[in-house]
Amino acid sequence: MPANKNRPKYQTSSNTIAIKQIPADQPPSDKRSATKIQMKQQKGRFQKIRTTMNTGLVLLFLLLPFITYGDRQAILFDLEAQQFFFFGTSLWPQDFTVLAWVFIAAAFLLFFVTVFWGRVWCGYLCPQTAWTFMFAWIENRVEGNRTKRLALDNAPWSSDKLFKRLTKHLIWGLTALITGCAFIAYFIPARELYLDIFSLNASFWVSAWVWFFALCTYLNAGWMREQMCLHCCPYARFQSAMFDGNTKTVTYDAARGESRGPRKRKQETELGDCIDCNLCVDVCPTGIDIRNGLQYECINCGACVDACNETMEIFGYRPNLIGYFSENALKGKPKPIFGSTKFIGYGIAAVIMFIVIAIDMNGRSDIQLNVIRDRQELYRETVDDMVENSYTLKIRNKTQQTRYYRLSVDNRELFTLSAQQELVIKAGELLDYPVTVKADPLMLPGTPTPIIFSISEVGRDETAVSQETNFFGPIFVASCR
Repeated sequence: MPANKNRPKYQTSSNTIAIKQIPADQPPSDKRSATKIQMKQQKGRFQKIRTTMNTGLVLLFLLLPFITYGDRQAILFDLEAQQFFFFGTSLWPQDFTVLAWVFIAAAFLLFFVTVFWGRVWCGYLCPQTAWTFMFAWIENRVEGNRTKRLALDNAPWSSDKLFKRLTKHLIWGLTALITGCAFIAYFIPARELYLDIFSLNASFWVSAWVWFFALCTYLNAGWMREQMCLHCCPYARFQSAMFDGNTKTVTYDAARGESRGPRKRKQETELGDCIDCNLCVDVCPTGIDIRNGLQYECINCGACVDACNETMEIFGYRPNLIGYFSENALKGKPKPIFGSTKFIGYGIAAVIMFIVIAIDMNGRSDIQLNVIRDRQELYRETVDDMVENSYTLKIRNKTQQTRYYRLSVDNRELFTLSAQQELVIKAGELLDYPVTVKADPLMLPGTPTPIIFSISEVGRDETAVSQETNFFGPIFVASCR
């Protein structure tokens, strides 16, 4: 936010905290400036929780690609091989319905949490928030606290200002580059990627994607920041539809706080508990004034809660003038969240989706079989008066280990499989396996006659997969019968 000479400031002494009066013609504190918001660093209970969660998630994001499982990276989207490796599980394009179910389940779980805790995802788990606070922390360490940053913004260019700005942007750039590498490391083996990028040996397209995501990170977290939350994030626009009277969200207790006004500590006054210090605005990453009521721009990060509680403690007032309250709680009519129709509905939907995921994963086969019949000729007659059809079997081993398989056809009294029935297929290999099937034309019930190919892992008949196709013979045989 731009500097404001008339903004209330603490003037500490052993007994009092004096606050400058805001003139009547002062613009409302919730009107955001077109310039960059200079967020004040705040400590407190909720900021400790947010910092811990953000740090853990960022470290998890950066380190997961370096975890190995077996002889490969544990989590890897191998676009060239068209596989998604997740520890011991391999997902192929035809298995990606599982990922779709996962995203749908995550959406319902987010809605479920939103009904209870409001926009808590944005404040504590969203990557945009995590990287924004990370870049703000770097800015605070390089350029100083909020007061010093505001002074630096207004100061003329000098060697000191140039040095601080260059240092800040260089650290931002390095952080963004590491972020870009971390993202692409989920698609390209991480150890090779980092070495190639920082030794300038990466291919053009790999470098292009890394720098693309690095640039996006630099712009989003360094420059756009709250603009992403205010104007680009779709969740900000529809999250209020999930709220009800029982939803806990960051709220100002106006009945207790108004009318607001400055005073000395322990001073007798008929004013409300809000001393109008404006700290709740200074610490807000989106620059809003929570005292103006619930606003979609609020990301529920709790910074204003910690700032207000710190002030309440100094003045000896009860905490949580700003806190996580529901509308019903502020009215003195708290109701159990478990009675909310939305809470129950989203919870049931999330449970159903997790059940669907479990069923889909349980029904997923580690073998893929596709039977392609030779269409150049319907059948061939052999020298021993048999009829022969040709097929090409496409068999894929979808596991991460070499497996042994057994091939068979149904109705063995009628059909004879002319091919080796014991197969060895390497991990992830797609085997094109030509086979022929013979039958006595006099025994055929008709033409075409259904035939079923089956393949299973040796010693594990429950893994068998099958596909039906047709076997053709002379037409006159069918007509005679």
